[in-house]
This record gives sequence, C-alpha cells and structure tokens, in this order.
Amino acid sequence: MAGWLPPATTQIEHRDDPVIPVKHLLTHTLREAPWGAAAAGVLAAALTAADPDAAVRRYLRREGAMLHVGDQAYNLAGVRRVLLVSIGKAGRAMATAAADLLGAELQRGVVVVKDGPPATSVIDPRLELHIAGHPVPDASSVIAAQAVADLLADTTPADLVLALISGGGSALLSLPAPGVTLADLQELTRALLACGATIGAINTLRKHLDQVKGGGLARLAAPAPIATLILSDVVGSPLDVIASGPTVPDASSFSDAWAILERYDLLAQTPQAIRTHLEAGLRGAVAETPKPGAALFQQVQNLLIGSNVQAAQAAQAAAQAAGMHTMLLTTFLEGEARVAGQFLAAIAREIVTSGNPIPAPACIIVGGETTVTLRGLGRGGRNQELALAAAFGLSGLEGVAIVALATDGGDGPTDAAGAVASGATLARANLAGLDAAAHLAANDAYPFFAALGDLLLPGPTGTNVNDLMFVFVGG
Repeated sequence: MAGWLPPATTQIEHRDDPVIPVKHLLTHTLREAPWGAAAAGVLAAALTAADPDAAVRRYLRREGAMLHVGDQAYNLAGVRRVLLVSIGKAGRAMATAAADLLGAELQRGVVVVKDGPPATSVIDPRLELHIAGHPVPDASSVIAAQAVADLLADTTPADLVLALISGGGSALLSLPAPGVTLADLQELTRALLACGATIGAINTLRKHLDQVKGGGLARLAAPAPIATLILSDVVGSPLDVIASGPTVPDASSFSDAWAILERYDLLAQTPQAIRTHLEAGLRGAVAETPKPGAALFQQVQNLLIGSNVQAAQAAQAAAQAAGMHTMLLTTFLEGEARVAGQFLAAIAREIVTSGNPIPAPACIIVGGETTVTLRGLGRGGRNQELALAAAFGLSGLEGVAIVALATDGGDGPTDAAGAVASGATLARANLAGLDAAAHLAANDAYPFFAALGDLLLPGPTGTNVNDLMFVFVGG
C-alpha cells in the first residue's frame, strides 16, 4: 500500500488483546512496508476471533446445577459422571476452558492434540493428555483412540459425555477397522494427500476404515448422552466432515469410499487389506457407518462454535478500522493452490488497474482450503505454494501483497503458517539467485520464502479454522 498509512488513532498492535502478537506475524515484506503493521493486525484479529477458549465460553456455561450447552440444558444434579473427550489442534485450549467451567462436576477426560508439552504433563489432574501424529496418524494416534475407548467403556444413561472437536482430529485419533493396520492407513493417507484429494474425500474413506469416525465416537459413548462443541476447519463447515464427524451421522457409504479411490486412480496402490475391507462393506458383510435418523443420535447434540467465516469477518472489521476498503469475497475457496494464487494475483492487478471490485486501499479476504498435487520433492505447504504462484502475477506491481495463512500455524509438514508475496518478490529472488519457477515446479516454496524472510512463523496458534488469504492493495 504505497503511500498509505492506517489512521493515526488506530491501535492495531493491542486491539482486542490478540492471541498472536502482531510482531509475530511480520515478515520482511510486512516489516519494510509502511502498511505492514496494519496488515499483520488484520491477521491477528482473525486468529483472535478463532480463539478456542473464547469459543467454548460463548457456548458453554454453568448456572448452579444446570449446564447450558448452546440452547440445551443438562441438570448435573442427576448426572452420575461428566466425562470429557477433546480431540484436535485446539483440543488443549478447549479442554482447559471446559474443565474450568465444569469445576468439580468433571470426573475424567482424555485430550488428544498435535502440538504441546510431553504427554506426561497435565493440563488438569483429571485429564489425560496425548500428543499424536498429524497429518498422517501414528502409533500415538492409536494409543489415544484406545484411551478414549477405555474412558467410555462403561458409560450408562446417567453419565454425560462432553466432546470437544477441532480440526486435525481425523489423524490424531485413529482406531483402525478390524483387519486394517495402522501402516495401511498411513500408506493410504499419504497417497491421498499427494494426489490433491479434498478433505471431504479423504474423510469419507477414513470414516469407513476407522471405528471412531463417522459417528463412531457417539457409538462408543452410548448409552450416555453426548454434547459436542465443534470448531470447524472445513470449507462450509459440514459437521460430518470436520475431524471425520466422530459424533455426527454419516450420509456417505462404502460405495462412495470406493468411488473416491477410482476417481483419484488409487486402487492399484491401495493396500490389499483396505480394498478387502471396502469390498466387504460393498457386499454388506461389514456394517455401514450410522446414518441420519439412527436412534443412536437421539441423545447427541452437535453444536458449531467457531468457523472460518467468523475469523474472516473479524479480519474484515479490523481492516475497516484500519481505513481500508474491504470485501469478504468467499469462504469456499478450494482447488489447486497454484491456480488460486494466480487468481488472487489477478484480482490485485485489477484493483490497481481499474479500482474494481473495490478501490485502494483495499483488503480482499478469502477463506477456504486449497490442495497441492505433488509434482516434485520439495518442502512447503498449500499456502506457501499459493503465495509463490501469486508472485508471478504480482511481479512489478507496487504497494501490493498477497498473504496466505493457515490459522493453526502449520502449513503442510512445515513450521510456517504460510507466506507473503509482493510485487517485488521475483525481483528480490533474482538478486538472491533463486529460480522461482524451479521452486514452484518442485513444490519447494518453503526454502524460497525462507531465503527472502517472507515465511509467516507465528508458531502453533492453538486453533484451527482453515486457511485465510488476503489481497492487500495500497492507495
């Protein structure tokens, strides 16, 4: 935003006590630009809106013996035990908030997360903490799933199970179907990630290969009622897809799962045990996942408490407060990351050229989740690849930047949350001896942006509401 500064009265650095300080979101491009702190403040506002502690406290409250979960009330005076299961990248913060609100009424719980202190440490003496694998499940994922199954093994109708679900839960909690091994699931998961399959497609397969997904957790909790608070990391927030819908009816089928393997041409490389299990399901020899209308779900409450939309709206409000014209374009962006990057760069060029769809200073906000079809052996993630592809379309433009951010702080198998590309990115890369086209061809965006100091490195944010992309254009 060459020549543009936010209003002098705007206190971006401290607004709303951001969960991630603005300084942790500044890259080389944002530090050097006069508008950089304003842009970083917009990112910080989005992450603050997705804070899982605050989200839980908005929807869970105690009034004496009454526990209110959204608009539904549970009388704890008649409850034998309150058990807690918290799964996902935001699991630690969600569980901490819930345990604080429940007080002495909480008996025991299991918390399964991606990042954190050693599994031997505790967040509450009643909670058992597990650190498990992501995005590919590992042995710890199976151990964690068994701990959840053990917790729920002797539930009765007099118990109450509180489930806290956030993104990443599909990999973090894994109890393979009989005859399927962890190694089988790992092999298939890697193949699905490499071919650019959507999260919906991946989770349809997971639900038919795992005992805790696709309503499986609700089945384990039965006959106890279960109240579930869900933080969405999926485009459009379909509850049956988030963490593979452990407490949600599953409308997909074994036939759908088999069709996904065919669609992505994965049948030949799918482990035989998985093919055998799916074929048994197709014949009716293996029971389907519980479907909508099943009696099992009469005592299940599922409540969405946070999403990409809320984070995007908070970013829009922060951008407006900083004096920018804003537009929330969509929260349904999907498809190849490099194609999305080209599209966002085209929007930036249109704003510079014609002032459409909004004039500068401008902040266009886009939410969703792109995918990467691996073509090379480089290191990166979908947001870094999006930014690298965008750099070609931005080249030569002044006062323009595209920021791509994974709200959990981890983009692909890297420690970066994403990256920032500007009109100067390719010129700076040339001076540094970097071949941008070669890095893009090799899916190698991480070292490219690391050399330029334009990786977003906030660390794990403790939340996960999908990705946000921003087009900043100065006036």
